[in-house]
Amino acid sequence: MLKRNLYKLIFLFMYISAFSQKGTRVGYMDMNVILENVSEYNKANDLLDKNIENWKKEIELKKVQLRQYEEQLNIERILLTPELIKDREVEIQIFASEIISLQEKRFGPKGDMIVQRSKLIQPLQDQVLSVVKQIAEEKKYDFIFDRSSSLTMLYSAKNYDISDLVIKRINRQQRIQNRKNQIERLKSKSSSSNN
Repeated sequence: MLKRNLYKLIFLFMYISAFSQKGTRVGYMDMNVILENVSEYNKANDLLDKNIENWKKEIELKKVQLRQYEEQLNIERILLTPELIKDREVEIQIFASEIISLQEKRFGPKGDMIVQRSKLIQPLQDQVLSVVKQIAEEKKYDFIFDRSSSLTMLYSAKNYDISDLVIKRINRQQRIQNRKNQIERLKSKSSSSNN
């Protein structure tokens, strides 16, 4: 019994010793740099920017309309009864609150801008994370940090930066997907022309 415990203890020390001698491999990447160098991200960002511009125009038109209602009321005020003035003021207040609601709907914390950004960007971020996981498994990294996140990285050597590798893999995956799409289009065209 004592001999068996002694063997277990020796084995445990050997295991701990071997494990502790293995160096921890750490890498980092910069998500912002990666996303800026992926064409799909740029397309998604451009689409979102166009939508934001349209929403701003929509809100600005409503504000112009509100100013016109206010000016019209000020011009007609001397001709209207106090009850009609009160009704118009209430209508103007309701219209102003609708503008505020529209602004909240478009640009609020749960607004269209946030929802669309997440819908457009999330698949790309998932793709990046998938590629990072593959690289980490292939290169046997223990940790990979995102330099662009709130994590403070005071110093990092360039040889641990895997951002370029991630960009290359994502671009390769996109080229492969584009080729597959082209082949599918050609197949569908040839099958439709044969019919």
